[in-house]
Amino acid sequence: MAEENKASEQEAAEEALTETQSPEQGQQADEAAQVEAQVEVEGELEERGDLDSQIEALQQELAEARDQALRTAAEAQNIRRRAEIDAENARKFAVERFAKDLLPVVDNLERALESVDATDESMKAILEGVELTYRSFSDMLERHNLKAINPEGEPFDPQVHEAISMVEAPGAEPNSVINVVQKGYTLNDRLLRAAMVVVSK
Repeated sequence: MAEENKASEQEAAEEALTETQSPEQGQQADEAAQVEAQVEVEGELEERGDLDSQIEALQQELAEARDQALRTAAEAQNIRRRAEIDAENARKFAVERFAKDLLPVVDNLERALESVDATDESMKAILEGVELTYRSFSDMLERHNLKAINPEGEPFDPQVHEAISMVEAPGAEPNSVINVVQKGYTLNDRLLRAAMVVVSK
């Protein structure tokens, strides 16, 4: 009962206040309410704009992180590939210096074979021994991918031949190898020593 009396008193007070307000005061109250509502809307829009800019910044950071991760993975793969190639080359060409030191031995065996008189019976056993040594030595070099370059009759190639002289050679193609003074060699298809040759004019 007391609550009903209190509510009716409040309603009566509000009615009295409304009756006592002038039309101008009512208009000002409406304008104030509109301004307050507009401020609330602007605040919400500003908060939404802040959220949008934060989302955009985070998306950009994510894209940059993905790009960086891809670059790092590609770089790691390149480093691994280079290391594999370097290891393979080290394995293939580790004996390069040793192989170069063997070449004069092969040259001397070839010279010995050329200088021995094959018709001399007393030299026959020596000749056979040198031939066997030379053949086994050549086979061993082949097994280790050390291959001879003997370009006689071929066109001169400055990549693998070293011309020591040029001579007139009737019947030979110009700029072709007519004599091999010293064989060249490759190790795993890489030039170890150029062939020393005489070239036709």
